Amino acid sequence: MMLDLHATVTQSEFGRIVGISQQAVSDLVGRGVLRSGEPVGVWLVEYCSHLREGAAGRLTAGDLDLATERARLASAQADKVEMANAVTRGELAPAHVIEEVLSRAGARVAGILDSIPMAVKRRVPELPASSVRYIEEEIARVRNIAASVSVADLQPQDIFADAESDGEPEAG
Repeated sequence: MMLDLHATVTQSEFGRIVGISQQAVSDLVGRGVLRSGEPVGVWLVEYCSHLREGAAGRLTAGDLDLATERARLASAQADKVEMANAVTRGELAPAHVIEEVLSRAGARVAGILDSIPMAVKRRVPELPASSVRYIEEEIARVRNIAASVSVADLQPQDIFADAESDGEPEAG
């Protein structure tokens, strides 16, 4: 059988040529895979191109775009490897380890802060007791703010917002 590639054929005839039903050809035309009115040679090229894209996994199947899903998976895998590398280099640590470090550092700082009022009183013996109490209260307030901070609620701009907004004007 000789086929004129420049001739147009019906959907049924094209289906017989490539081994699919007329309904499948109609679906391909409806989805724009085959352009209506084109000669059989163009349809063969378009159909083969469509089959190659499907075999390569680049066709969209409904809401699932395989190429996009593969790219998303590759990106997630790259992120996972990057995180593992950062852990190996000591750049990342689990949140519970960071909280433990912060807790221990906070305890050390609290001890130093607690010694400030008495050190000030020794250096400035004429300082009124009310001023020493004010220093103690401010230190206690800052210590309580620091003690309440956790890794889960750390926001760089909010860490010591409470300490800065004590109602008094800033010295400038």
